[in-house]
Amino acid sequence: MRRGFTVLVPHSQANFEEDSQKQPAIGHWKPLMPSKGNKEEPETVVQDAGGVDETQSTEQLNVSRLRSSSVEIREKGSEFLKEELHKAQKELKLKDKECERLSKVREQLEQELEELTASLFEEAHKMVREANTKQAASEKQLREARGKIDMLQAEVTALKTLVITSTPSSPNRELHPQLQSPSKTGFRKGHGRNKSTSSAVVSAASQNVTPEPVSRECKEVDSILFAEFQAWKESPTLDKSCSFLDRIYREDVGPCLDFTKQELSELVRVAVEQNTLTIEPVASQTLPMVKVSAEECGGPNGFRSQIVTKCALSGLPRTCKHRIMLGDSGNYYYISPSCRARITAVCNFFTYIRYIQQGLVRQDVELMYWEVMRLRREMSLAKLGFYPSEM
Repeated sequence: MRRGFTVLVPHSQANFEEDSQKQPAIGHWKPLMPSKGNKEEPETVVQDAGGVDETQSTEQLNVSRLRSSSVEIREKGSEFLKEELHKAQKELKLKDKECERLSKVREQLEQELEELTASLFEEAHKMVREANTKQAASEKQLREARGKIDMLQAEVTALKTLVITSTPSSPNRELHPQLQSPSKTGFRKGHGRNKSTSSAVVSAASQNVTPEPVSRECKEVDSILFAEFQAWKESPTLDKSCSFLDRIYREDVGPCLDFTKQELSELVRVAVEQNTLTIEPVASQTLPMVKVSAEECGGPNGFRSQIVTKCALSGLPRTCKHRIMLGDSGNYYYISPSCRARITAVCNFFTYIRYIQQGLVRQDVELMYWEVMRLRREMSLAKLGFYPSEM
């Protein structure tokens, strides 16, 4: 009995794979007769060996393909991420520039707003200051206007008797006592006075007094003084820098208002020059002789906190029948009769030259000159301590 066998022809792995794909292997021997014991055993062994090799090559091919695919995916992903990163960086740069531009705009607007606010506040404060200044000036002008009205009314009343009635043809002998005859010359009674701006109203009430023998007074014009007065008369002014008033300030006004209390003396001089000094009589009751301060604080309503008899200007205890107020301060100072005579003499002089400056005195130049000399003589006598008993 014949047994069949199979002759195996060896092949390489690659050739085996190609042959297995194209056609069945040719070198196989087919049994002529099937064997009884294990007929298909050799063929099964050959098939198992070929399957293992084919599986391994397929796995290797799949692994290589997977590796190439993963590398390719990584490269593409990296490029994509780089592009996205570059785009994000560009957007951030643009946003930074925009933020910087907006910050500059905001700072500029804040600065402009701050400057505008400061300028508005400054302008508002300036307007308030100007309004307050104008209000204060208006109130001051109103007070001055009211004072001038009262002054002008008093001056008009005085001028009717002092200036208008005195002409070169018929001069007022009360205004010019040097024109009176010796037999008719008598003592002149003191004048009443409330304001330094009021005129020196001389009451000419006739009184029965015993005439004293008076010698005729001789006069002679001083050429220097008359020339200075004429120069001043051409353009009257109250500026004491001119030679006419400078001499009178040095020789008469200054010494006449030079009191023991220097500080108060200076305030009195300024008030006389500015027409703001007020002299008024004190109540007629008997005043106690006390050595206390001469200042009385109060108002123009007549109420007084204390009554004193120590002269505020000389500092000596005297019977003070008058008191003065400087401007609108409301402070009253009691003065002695001698101090009142000195202040009144200076006020009379300033009143007369103000009338000349305002053109209210219509007289010959020489008559005006002699009136000025008479007023200077009154200042000289007052500063030496002479004053009428009526004071």
